[in-house]
Amino acid sequence: MWRFLFYLYIFSYGVWFLWTAPWFWDTRQCWYNYPYQPLTLALYYYYIQELAFYWSLMFSQFTDIKRKDFLIMFVHHLATVGLISFSYVNNMVRVGTLVMCLHDASDFLLEAAKMANYAKYQRLCDGFFMMFGLMFVTTRLVVYPTWILNTTMFESWELIGPYPSWWLFNGLLLILQVLHVIWSYLIMRIAYRSLTKGKVGDV
Repeated sequence: MWRFLFYLYIFSYGVWFLWTAPWFWDTRQCWYNYPYQPLTLALYYYYIQELAFYWSLMFSQFTDIKRKDFLIMFVHHLATVGLISFSYVNNMVRVGTLVMCLHDASDFLLEAAKMANYAKYQRLCDGFFMMFGLMFVTTRLVVYPTWILNTTMFESWELIGPYPSWWLFNGLLLILQVLHVIWSYLIMRIAYRSLTKGKVGDV
């Protein structure tokens, strides 16, 4: 429940914040006048909340129920904390907000599916999980590479050139993309099992 509430809140906050941000509508704005871009209070709060949350997930993972994707999740949390911290220190916060909001778009649906599963509402669980799967695959395998990786790898190169941290930053983003592919496969396998057996398994 607490994860569901946080993901729903932080996604809503991200959409509210980005709706009026020029780089949400034109990703090239992420690199204009870089690195001399102002850090507003709303942007600062967005970053601090996300960073604190993922630090908490990294530590709580060791006391939580051990799941099949424990190692993948640990790598994900490490990469996420590294990316958030690295982008903040290097003032890549504009593109950082896009990455965070995109990743938060589907997570609250997974937590809703988990709650329905634990409450024994199987049809509701299946419905939430199918919506989560559709949103996850769309945002991570379609929007992420065409929107995020396009601007970090190509638009940034064109506008400001290959700066020293460019390689590390994009390397971390590419690690995330590999994890997206692995998770999408696992999600589609669970969805297929749900369609054939009529029940979502361990979510």
